[in-house]
Amino acid sequence: MQQGYRVIRFTNKEVIANPAHVLNTILTETGDAPFRGVGGLVGGLSVVALSAGTAALHLALVMLGVGAGDEVICQSFTFSASANPIKYQGAKPVFVDSEEGTWNMCPTALRRAIEDRIKVTGKVPKAIIPVHLYGMPAKMDEILAVAAEYDIPVVEDAAEALGSVYKGRKCGTLGKYGALSFNGNKIITTSGGGALVTHSEEEAKRVMFFATQARENAPHYQHEHVGYNYRLSNISAGIGRGQMEVLQEHVDARRHHHAYYQEQLKGVPGITVMSAPSEDFDSNYWLTCITIDSEVTGYDREALRLKLDAENIESRPLWKPMHLQPVFADCPFYSADQKALQHPKGGVYGSVCESLFDQGLCLPSGSALTTEDLDRVIEVIKGN
Repeated sequence: MQQGYRVIRFTNKEVIANPAHVLNTILTETGDAPFRGVGGLVGGLSVVALSAGTAALHLALVMLGVGAGDEVICQSFTFSASANPIKYQGAKPVFVDSEEGTWNMCPTALRRAIEDRIKVTGKVPKAIIPVHLYGMPAKMDEILAVAAEYDIPVVEDAAEALGSVYKGRKCGTLGKYGALSFNGNKIITTSGGGALVTHSEEEAKRVMFFATQARENAPHYQHEHVGYNYRLSNISAGIGRGQMEVLQEHVDARRHHHAYYQEQLKGVPGITVMSAPSEDFDSNYWLTCITIDSEVTGYDREALRLKLDAENIESRPLWKPMHLQPVFADCPFYSADQKALQHPKGGVYGSVCESLFDQGLCLPSGSALTTEDLDRVIEVIKGN
């Protein structure tokens, strides 16, 4: 990584009055220097700014040497970007269930998956990808302990968890690598972008090497490895520099929204607001989510979603588990072999994450929402 970049600040008036000058200035600044301060958000570790959180996960697997014939364990209850990079490398995803406290990777299911994959393949999985879903930290101490027994590196998907803290440690800093996202819907944004958290400057340099087409140190264009065009653009980096200054403000707003929803909905029968299981889990509450017990409410998740939609209020179901997605139909899935969860329409759920998908809804949670906005949502839920 090159050093000595300068950060140039523009006021809103300057941007409006002379956008061509601002754009030209940004374009003549090279590299990710305007955004390098992101390391300060994760405890001063070495961070590489990239084009997406997906790119960060992909390069983490590249750094770990994941390839054809390997298996990588991944949380099933997540967005597909958590698992797609495994396929990019020609490896096979192995999905594990969530536990009910955090909705994240179940340590018991993780152990079952590792033990069974060793029996089936004779090989130890190459990596483990837990996800801090909706900003809620996973049970990292337990996950890391299981991983350490088998010497498996952990890649944290902290795309939704910038600003979240687990037992005093920032999410994205606990594993071998940590992936962050600055997509347009995240708690801060570069329009589109991400970052990979590493634990040394040497590793960060190697990541940037792969992110910039793996060009060797030669006067001509020399390539001995497959590289990628994953560098964050200068314009996006400049946006990110400004966004860093409002991260805590955004986190505070999301936490306020969650607390308000929780207080206003606590007496509504059958509605449960997802909350931290203990003080060890300090979520940024990127999204506030609820579950609907249809046997109590008399309506299900989809009925409530449509009711909100009729009032021009957007809400969304929770992530559909990866083991239920057609693209991953041939991938193994492991639950914790817990007691059967009764399905309100008869039968049982096959897993915790299936139950959550069936019952869960993400509520409007944007940092700029007002109390009046939240009250509109709450009024529909209470009056449904």
